[in-house]
Amino acid sequence: MTTIEATPDLYRRLAETLTEIVDAVPADRWENPSPCEGWTTRDVVAHIVDTQAQMVGVVGLSIPEGPSTASDPAGAWRHTRDAVQAILDDPAKAGLEYDGHFGRTDLASTMRTFYCFDLIVHGWDIARAAGLDLDIPDHDLDMLDAVIAQLGDSLQMEGVCGPALDVAADADRPTRILATLGRLA
Repeated sequence: MTTIEATPDLYRRLAETLTEIVDAVPADRWENPSPCEGWTTRDVVAHIVDTQAQMVGVVGLSIPEGPSTASDPAGAWRHTRDAVQAILDDPAKAGLEYDGHFGRTDLASTMRTFYCFDLIVHGWDIARAAGLDLDIPDHDLDMLDAVIAQLGDSLQMEGVCGPALDVAADADRPTRILATLGRLA
């Protein structure tokens, strides 16, 4: 029997993995180019911090002022992670509804799909830019596959993911999934 992780637990697990990646970035690699065209390692962390703050703002919540990604990207991420986790751990806040791209939804549902998806994909981007080894576990690849299927062509909208890339037919699963998102493993 498969147990589905509750959204706060899923976020906690994926955010911890991202924290380990961010904390492992060597000081001299924050300005390295990332797989996200035009973005450095630091820019990817700033994107995660900024988009999560914007998302909670959609339902009238906010993340208190914290460290800047310009001077302390790891601290800025940990600050954002903790604030978002506190929101997700509060069912009243996590359940706040709004009208999203796909219709009426709630904060927890959006965090569960798109923003947890972002933690996995951008964790890979950060690791790649910093020269770190990262294997995406099968259960997280399952999640990426499910979100890719759910979001469909909207993944290739301006500012989301790059166009899908061609890879060899016998490419491994992570390579195929990342290529769908415009990334080469």
